[in-house]
Amino acid sequence: GRWTLQVEHQGRELTFRARFLLLAAGYYRYEDGHRPHWPGMEQFQGLLVHPQHWPEDLDYSGKRVVVIGSGATAVTLVPALAERAAHVTMLQRTPTYVVSRPAEDTQANSLRRWLPTRLAYALSRWKNILLQMFFFKVARRWPKGTARYLLDKVKQALPPGYDVEKHFKPPYKPWDQRVCVVPDDDLFRAIGRGKASVLTETIECFLENGLQLASGQQLQADIIVTATGLELQTAGGMQVVVDGRDVVWSDHFIYKGMMYSEIPNLANVFGYTNASWTLKADLTSEYFCRLIGYMDRRGYGVFRPRPRGPLKAMPFVDFSSGYFERARGRLPKQGDRQPWKLSRNYAVDLMNLRYGSMASPEMVFGPDPS
Repeated sequence: GRWTLQVEHQGRELTFRARFLLLAAGYYRYEDGHRPHWPGMEQFQGLLVHPQHWPEDLDYSGKRVVVIGSGATAVTLVPALAERAAHVTMLQRTPTYVVSRPAEDTQANSLRRWLPTRLAYALSRWKNILLQMFFFKVARRWPKGTARYLLDKVKQALPPGYDVEKHFKPPYKPWDQRVCVVPDDDLFRAIGRGKASVLTETIECFLENGLQLASGQQLQADIIVTATGLELQTAGGMQVVVDGRDVVWSDHFIYKGMMYSEIPNLANVFGYTNASWTLKADLTSEYFCRLIGYMDRRGYGVFRPRPRGPLKAMPFVDFSSGYFERARGRLPKQGDRQPWKLSRNYAVDLMNLRYGSMASPEMVFGPDPS
């Protein structure tokens, strides 16, 4: 009925005892990012940088920079680097869907001028939540129309004649992978000014002064940034042992998006992959507090999620992104029915986690064994 934590802190080993564990370490492995190996990397004479280990003193002023990647990190870095670099090339193997959004919410700013702060905040928050839910549902139901809409918006933001189909049309449907946000058209404005460009090619090898592409083109660079993603892990990478047996996360199903089958008194804060992370993080934290109160009132000391009946194993997150594919063997599974099926709808989770009953036939409670 107790967790024992062995923690290393400033060269000392500390021990903690706790009834409950609430993990809030995210799902990225921060020690090292994902960097594929290309032939000839060791002969590159310039600077090779991964965003996960960005040098504080990196001076890219007047330099030719190549950013390898097309995800959120790449589309954020390119316009920022383009402000001082001679030129920035975003080199991608596969395009990503992108959408431009204002960096400031003008409607929220207007509401704050005319309404009490709490009311203005609540209205702005729900407006954004409902817009996101609507866009996600439309994208999943009408993927072809959504893809056309996104591409048309990109065409409007880029110079006439730009090959949007080649550089901004992925081979998958919207929300099969994340849709990247471009604040205030900054990426498109950098391209329009000639400070940045997008190249959709495959790398053949590294050269002393840049990259050799499969098309035969050589791309010169002083700095190459490998914005090629991160690695995923569960529980912050810690070793978790229950009754003397190591926990293998891929053997467990996730319950209500936060707890794991047969693992007692442990919850993990995991946000949305299709909306603001903090929306689900808030609900998870609230629910965990409610759960502890429920147990205290009834004299329970241990909870343990336990499926009643068979579950069909499904991937933890229904994304085709490379970082999820690489980590499938290290992540828990979801089931094919509630409460073992991951919800990506805030309104549904709000009703279930904030107002739903704590009692469930698939949650076993017991007394404190100590």
